[in-house]
Amino acid sequence: MPLFLNPVSVAAPNSQYSHGVEHSARGRRLLISGQVGLRQDGTLAEGVEAQLGQCWDNLIEVLRAAGMEVTDLVKVTIFVTVPNAIALSRRVREQKLDGHAPAATFVQVAGLARPDFLAEIEGEAVRE
Repeated sequence: MPLFLNPVSVAAPNSQYSHGVEHSARGRRLLISGQVGLRQDGTLAEGVEAQLGQCWDNLIEVLRAAGMEVTDLVKVTIFVTVPNAIALSRRVREQKLDGHAPAATFVQVAGLARPDFLAEIEGEAVRE
């Protein structure tokens, strides 16, 4: 079982994430490619909030395909192209992860693989 770390010697996280996650080398490790806001039918969700939600839905589906759950996530990286979207991103993440707090990084970037992609989320999961 991963150990989620938030040492008191470091400022507390600003939202629901952990500063570090320790896990053993044993078990299954799943690396999840960046998921974008494309629905199963290939259409793109409209707006950054909808795209973030779809990114999370896609990532969770990859977890499930591997026989894993949200609680197996140990690290996520969230990329957005929209300025000042961190609070929105946190809100969507907290809703989708239902209290689970993996290590997380948020990055605002100039662009993604397509100009209409506003968000992308990649992750790593471990199940012992």
